[in-house]
Amino acid sequence: MTSFDSTPQLNVWRALLALAVVFVMLATTGWTALRNQRGDTPLQASLSAWEDGGIGGHRLPDPQSQPTKLARFFASLTERDRASLVRTYPLAVGNMNGAPVELRYRANRIALGQAREVERERMHDSRLTPSGKQEAGRRMHRLEDLMEKDRHILAFDPEGSGRVAEVFGDLREADRVSVVVPGVDTDLLTFQRTRRKYTAPVGMAESLYAAERAASPSTRTAVIAWADYTAPSGLGIDSATAMRAEEGAVRLNALVRALPGSSPVSLFCHSYGSVVCGVAAHSLPGRVSDIAVAGSPGMRVEKAAQLHTTARVWAMRDADDWIQDVPYLEVGGLGHGADPVSTGFGARVLSAQGAKGHAGYFEPGTASLMNFAEIGVGAYRSVHCAHKDGVCRTGLSGTAAA
Repeated sequence: MTSFDSTPQLNVWRALLALAVVFVMLATTGWTALRNQRGDTPLQASLSAWEDGGIGGHRLPDPQSQPTKLARFFASLTERDRASLVRTYPLAVGNMNGAPVELRYRANRIALGQAREVERERMHDSRLTPSGKQEAGRRMHRLEDLMEKDRHILAFDPEGSGRVAEVFGDLREADRVSVVVPGVDTDLLTFQRTRRKYTAPVGMAESLYAAERAASPSTRTAVIAWADYTAPSGLGIDSATAMRAEEGAVRLNALVRALPGSSPVSLFCHSYGSVVCGVAAHSLPGRVSDIAVAGSPGMRVEKAAQLHTTARVWAMRDADDWIQDVPYLEVGGLGHGADPVSTGFGARVLSAQGAKGHAGYFEPGTASLMNFAEIGVGAYRSVHCAHKDGVCRTGLSGTAAA
C-alpha cells in the first residue's frame, strides 16, 4: 500500500473482504498452482550452476546451507578463489546469505551489469511493443543507477518485476541495524523515486539513516532498504491475503539470520510490510529488538502477544491515513486482523505527527521519522507517544547505544 494516498481503492478492499468464498474457489481451481508454473529464472540458473560447480578440486557447499557454514567456507578461500566465484556465479553469490557482505556487493555489481545488457538489447527487440521497449529502457536506467560506485546492493534478482536490497552504512561495524520493509507496488522500478522521494524504499532508508545519525552521532548505524520480496501489485487479492507476506517472511527471516555480528536489529514496516513483519515475528532471531509498524492494515493477529516475539512492538498511524478505514478483521483468509494502534492490541503507540497521510511516515521533520530514529539507536526514553500519558514508554529504559 505504499503507493496509495487516497480512499478510492478502499472500495476494492471491502469488496475483496466480502468475496472470501470467491477467493477460496480460485485457490482450489488452480489459481495458486498457476503461479508456480515458471521456468528457470536467472537466479535459479546461477544457483544450479553453483551446485554443479567446484573450486580447488572440491565441490561447492549447498547454497541453502546455514549462513554460518557458508561464512566459514568463504573465509577458508583465498582472495583469488573468492573473486573467481564472484565472476562465475554473480547472482548466486550476490544473494547468498552467509557470503561476506563486501563480496555480495561486488557480485551484485556484476549481476546488475549483466541485467543491464539484457535490457539494452530488449530496447531494440522488434518482438516487443513500443511500451515494452520503453519499460526495458526504464529498467536499464534503473540498473545503471544501482551500479553507481557509492551504492551497496545486498541482494538483486532481475526476474519479473525485480527484487533488490541496499545498505546504507557499514553492516559489519554497526552498533545497531535497521531494516525498512515496504508495502505494495514495490519492485525494481519503484525502489527509488525522484518525485515523492520518501515514499520509496531508498528514500525511506536514506531518511532514516540520516535521522539516526542526527539522533545519536556516536552510534554506528546501518539501514537496509529491503525490497527483496515479491510485494503485491495494487490493492487486489494478493494485498488482502497473507500469501505474499508468508513468502516475504521467510526471506526476511533469512536476511536477519545472515546479518554479520550480533548487534540489535530493528524492523520498520510500512503498510503491507507490517503484514510481512507480523507473519515473520515468531520465527525471527532474538537479536530483533524492535518491530515498528506504520500505516498498518494489520499484522495477522488480534493481539501483539500473539506475535510470539521478544521484540518490542510499536505502532503508529497518521490521523489522515486512509488505511484507518480498512476493515480490521480477517474473514476466510482475507484481511489482516486487528488494528495495531487500537488499545486492545497491546502495541506501544507512537506519535506520527506531521506524516500527512499514508505515505509520509519517513518524511524529514516528522514525529514519525524522529520516533523511528530513536528506536533505531535504542533511545527508547526519547520517543514521543501518541498519548500525553506517555504510556508507550512504560517499563523502558536506556538512551542511545554507546
